[in-house]
Amino acid sequence: MRVFVLHGPNMNLLGVRNTEIYGKQSLADLNVELSEAFPKAHLEFAQSNCEGELIDILHEVCGNHNAIVFNPAAYTHYSYALRDAIDGIKTPVVEVHLTDIDKREDFRKANVVREVCAAHFQGKGVDSYKDALAYIYDNLLN
Repeated sequence: MRVFVLHGPNMNLLGVRNTEIYGKQSLADLNVELSEAFPKAHLEFAQSNCEGELIDILHEVCGNHNAIVFNPAAYTHYSYALRDAIDGIKTPVVEVHLTDIDKREDFRKANVVREVCAAHFQGKGVDSYKDALAYIYDNLLN
C-alpha cells in the first residue's frame, strides 16, 4: 500500500496552536505514529500552508499512490480550487480532520471538498487518520 498523507494550513503548528482543541502532539509525532501503526504501508508525508502548493502536490502524486489522505484544514470550508483538484485526479482522496468540524463554529460546518472525496473521517484526533488508512486498506485496495 502506497499512500500520500497531505496536511494543509497550520498543521505545522500542531502541539503549539490551540492545544486545548488540537492536542499537544506535533505534526512530526503524528506522522511517526501513523508510520508505526501501518508498518507495511509505504507512507509519504507533506504539509503546506499554501493552497497552490497543495494543488500541485495533489497533481504530482496522482497515479503514483494507491490513495491520498488529506487534511485540507481551513481550506475545507471555501477552497473550490482544492475541490476541483481532488475531483480532477484519479487517485482516491480520503478527507480527514482532527476535530469534528460539524460541531465547531458555524463557518467550519461548510465543507466544499467532502462530496468529491472517497470517504471522510473526523473528530478522533490522530485516530481519524488511522481510520482513513484502515478504510483505504479495507475498501480501496481490494
